[in-house]
Amino acid sequence: MKRQELIALQRNSSCSRSTRKIIPSNHMRSTPPIPEQEDISDKLLIRRDSPVQRLNKIHSRFSSLLRSIFKMVSFPNIIIPNCKWLSLPTHLSITPSLGRKVTGTLFGHRRGHVSFAVQDDPKSEPVLLLELAMSTSMLVKEMSSGLVRIALECDKVQVPVPGGGTRSGKLFNEPTWTMYCNGRKCGYATSRTCTGLDWHVLSTVQSVSVGAGVIPMMEDGRKSGGSEGELLYMRAKFERVVGSRDSEAFYMMNPDGNGGPELSIFLLRI
Repeated sequence: MKRQELIALQRNSSCSRSTRKIIPSNHMRSTPPIPEQEDISDKLLIRRDSPVQRLNKIHSRFSSLLRSIFKMVSFPNIIIPNCKWLSLPTHLSITPSLGRKVTGTLFGHRRGHVSFAVQDDPKSEPVLLLELAMSTSMLVKEMSSGLVRIALECDKVQVPVPGGGTRSGKLFNEPTWTMYCNGRKCGYATSRTCTGLDWHVLSTVQSVSVGAGVIPMMEDGRKSGGSEGELLYMRAKFERVVGSRDSEAFYMMNPDGNGGPELSIFLLRI
């Protein structure tokens, strides 16, 4: 049976080979021949007058124009270094905002009462001006001990406000303070407005950031210290610490850090 199947398969294969057509080499095919590829390596893929090339030309011309303008114009010369019309006069700031570091000045005649002025800026009006209940010579003596703590206390007074209710005013506006120096009661310190003498002292030491000395006073065209002696001053930076609406403190900062005298002034409303 297998032999007959093999014979049948051979006959079928021979018949299929005989039915195949042999196409001559010169026979014309229905599909056109593929043309030979031209050498296009030297040809441009984008035409010269394409929109992309025109855009590149415009961009290059615009860039060259900008570079030429930058060369002709000098920007540092246009910027005005000092715009005086932008700075407001210091006397217009009635209640300037007080920062963490302020300028404090202690001054007074040797035998007169010492005053303490607090300024946010050396050129600005004092936001706090107190006349302490001790003489300048006594303060100098206390400073020689190396530690001075001045405590100023006042009573809390309620002030009526519009719309009903009461509240305490600003701490710096309190008129009278009970003063203690290193734990000893000295008397009463008072707040006051800035006088002509105060302005003279503050303007004289305006360029001094830290230091102490004597300010010569003029009277009738001659140098004179008056009946209260020569005018002394001490000026330094103070660190301002706000505890609450009713308490603030000023700590004198020593820029050298060499362990100089310590001075602290406390304001407390109880």
